[in-house]
Amino acid sequence: MPRSKKFRRARLIVIVLVVLLVAGAGYGGYRGVAAVRASFPEVDGSVKVAGLSAPVDVKRDANGIPQLYADTSEDLFRAQGYVQAQDRFWEMDVRRHITAGRLSEMFGDGQVETDSFIRTMGWRQVAQKEFDTQLSAETKKYLQAYADGVNAWLVEHPGGSRASLEYTLLGVVNGDYEPEQWTPVDSVAWLKAMAWDLSGNLQEEIDRALLAQDFSPEKIAELYPDYPYARNGTIVKTGTVSSDTYRPADGSAPAGTPGTGTGTAQGATTTEALLKGVTTRLDALPEMLGRNGQGIGSNSWVVAGTHTTTGKPLLANDPHLGPGLPSVWYQMGLHCRTASPSCQYDVSGFTFAGMPGVVIGHNKDIAWGLTNLGADVTDLFLEKVTGPETYLVDGKEEKFELRKETIKVAGGDDRTITVRTTRTGAPLISDPSTEQQNVGKYAPNGTSAPDRGTTGYGVALQWAALIPGKTMDAVFGLDRAKNWDEFRGAAKDFAVPAQNLIYADARNIGYQAPGYVPVRGNGDGRNPAPGWDSSYQWKKDPVPFNALPYSFNPSGGYIVTANQAVVDPSYKYLLTKDWEYGTRAKEITEQIDARLKNNGKISPDDMQEMQLDNTSILAKTLVPRLLKVEIDDPYVREAQDLLKDWNYHQDADSAAAAYYNGVWRQLLTLAFGQKFPADLRAEDNCLLVRQQADPTKPDSKSDIVTECGTRDPGKAQPDGGDRWTEVVRQQLEKPDSGWWTYIDSQHKEQKGLDNLLREAMKNARQELTSLLTKDISTWSWGRLHKLELRERTLGSDDSSIASGAVHKLLNRGPYRLSGGSAAVDAAGWNAAAGYQVDWIPSMRMVIDLSDLDASRWINVGGASGHAYHPNYNDQTDLWLKGKLLTWSFSPDAVERSAKHKLTLTNG
Repeated sequence: MPRSKKFRRARLIVIVLVVLLVAGAGYGGYRGVAAVRASFPEVDGSVKVAGLSAPVDVKRDANGIPQLYADTSEDLFRAQGYVQAQDRFWEMDVRRHITAGRLSEMFGDGQVETDSFIRTMGWRQVAQKEFDTQLSAETKKYLQAYADGVNAWLVEHPGGSRASLEYTLLGVVNGDYEPEQWTPVDSVAWLKAMAWDLSGNLQEEIDRALLAQDFSPEKIAELYPDYPYARNGTIVKTGTVSSDTYRPADGSAPAGTPGTGTGTAQGATTTEALLKGVTTRLDALPEMLGRNGQGIGSNSWVVAGTHTTTGKPLLANDPHLGPGLPSVWYQMGLHCRTASPSCQYDVSGFTFAGMPGVVIGHNKDIAWGLTNLGADVTDLFLEKVTGPETYLVDGKEEKFELRKETIKVAGGDDRTITVRTTRTGAPLISDPSTEQQNVGKYAPNGTSAPDRGTTGYGVALQWAALIPGKTMDAVFGLDRAKNWDEFRGAAKDFAVPAQNLIYADARNIGYQAPGYVPVRGNGDGRNPAPGWDSSYQWKKDPVPFNALPYSFNPSGGYIVTANQAVVDPSYKYLLTKDWEYGTRAKEITEQIDARLKNNGKISPDDMQEMQLDNTSILAKTLVPRLLKVEIDDPYVREAQDLLKDWNYHQDADSAAAAYYNGVWRQLLTLAFGQKFPADLRAEDNCLLVRQQADPTKPDSKSDIVTECGTRDPGKAQPDGGDRWTEVVRQQLEKPDSGWWTYIDSQHKEQKGLDNLLREAMKNARQELTSLLTKDISTWSWGRLHKLELRERTLGSDDSSIASGAVHKLLNRGPYRLSGGSAAVDAAGWNAAAGYQVDWIPSMRMVIDLSDLDASRWINVGGASGHAYHPNYNDQTDLWLKGKLLTWSFSPDAVERSAKHKLTLTNG
């Protein structure tokens, strides 16, 4: 039976008391601390792990980062599974329940909506198909070894306080829960979560359709301007494709054949009702890597040895993902004591808890980094549903593939849903979480669209990640690659998420764009397509790997990837029309060029310093305009004067940065937010808007009313990211643009750029006074721009096991941050919602190919997933200061840095 509110309230009181006791914050603190420590991993001495063929050494440094040494590859990955379970099993367990659509089994009925949507997409089924039909025998062997290692740990820690504090909390509300054995498919399924959060323009596709209810195609185009190719450039100079083989145009050497590694609507206007429902379901999904869409980016660049102080290449990478505890990344080294056919790995870097191998890092021969390519690999299709089991294609009825899914609910009744999938493998994501297949009351209206009837159109999702691939093969291939050809051979299998891969070895640098990128029939993927017209469906085969862009030792001597366009429109295939706009990439490029001018050299310190660049590029254009606006009110002019000598750096202690970003937020609200439909604006964000006259009512007149938004704040618009810097940059050249019409605080409509800037400065002065103080000498950007590291595996409402009091004990922060959304130091915030930091450089690394032990790395949070463990959050203070840790790699360096030594033996 569903739990009553009274029961939930009592349950939360019990939970808080348990946490207080366990954390040692109340009576019985000593026992509480002992209970917490009981779940901490053994890091010294010896433990038995079934299945090992020989002992494995685990050496941890002061930050708890493990380096593993084994005699066979299987032993290495079995030990990796055991060690990751030591540090992060709760996180791993929650993640696999997310990807399998089984959160309700842990947390109850509050997760049914999330589970039903993930079950509808079928992440787990696709992962199972990948394991069964796509992955090499060797990869399967390593995945099984990893699972055996996790399960060896699980035998010793079957649940409760010996496993982690979170299981103690879970036991209060779900005492029957017992973790299942880990399986190889649990690891493969995590790739779907990665792909979802890095899946490209799905949100933009929905937003454009929702904007169409109020704006013409021409006005919407102004909100999604063309990429500024001439100003911000592309990752590679666009080459040519002949016989589906890419030929670079930037001086690159021919790549030859990739190695095999070292082992085996348009035209339809979509109504808001249907897409609002889809958006609501998207918002219900957990944020596994961060908020889907805008802001999920990254920086990486590599500089050839001819341009470095070390004489060898330098490579930097800092992926921008959502903040949280434990950190999304897990640092570790995987080393074969002696290289042999039975043990091919000597690699170190960042990976994900629950997945074997290393995702980003270096081995003894090569280094690599990742940024999101941003390829458009998701399309929404509007489907004319003609019955519970049928839909229309080319005037004929087709049958859905039907699949029943039963969702088990802790403390409640099972729920059963029916999943309907089209012949292309696209599930209907507009179906609700019951067996009743209600696809919406409203529908697109197009001249060639079939009649919507009484049931409306369904919305199906075509997504590259729902096509079984070989990305797990690629991870192992990258880890053992020895050269450029083997690197490209591994990249060939990297299907989703499509990434920009940068490369370096002791003599060479390179770039490769991999990924499953669909080839469309009609349409360009920017708007929902008519599913009833088969000409819009994806072609059978994606863009051939050999036709994807690459660069090897370009004449410029460096490569920058920061989510800018990979190539210009002359490229044969369509990768996407929704690139990020290249602001960060241009800034990094200019900094490299400035350092290389007059035969200068780039040092490792330079690479690290560039990662911390927090310059607001748009401010260089906007601030002079703001300073020209005449302000009569001395109260506002006092704030305006802060901008006079500002250097455009968004330092945490800068009052000018605080005021500028306050003005930026108000500008976006006045120019755009006031005009957007409520379903794009942040919930509870109430604005003065002009309500248009109802053309069906003769006496209806337009009026100014207060209207509140309805969208999750993290996905509200205008969010102020890189796209909005380009939108505003272009509109600033049009002082009489209609976007500069706004409603002022006196409920009067005003026009003109200068008037709007004046109003934005006044509103920002008032907002910052209310949020900070009236005394501008006390203002600072960091007081507004705060980061809170939130424990995000327990959920966020009383339908799971979380409460505000629980989270206060497990969260860390808030921290005052420098940086900004479109800065290289991308501490992103959503201007439509406030100033809270939503995404960050989730880790930073600088790899020195002249001396791998001189490389550097840092994580947000720490190695441990155990709250109150010394390594739970020990790297964050260093990260805040822009510092990096020494990255030991060679056996001697690892031995010198080792603080704890554990031997795993067969048993």
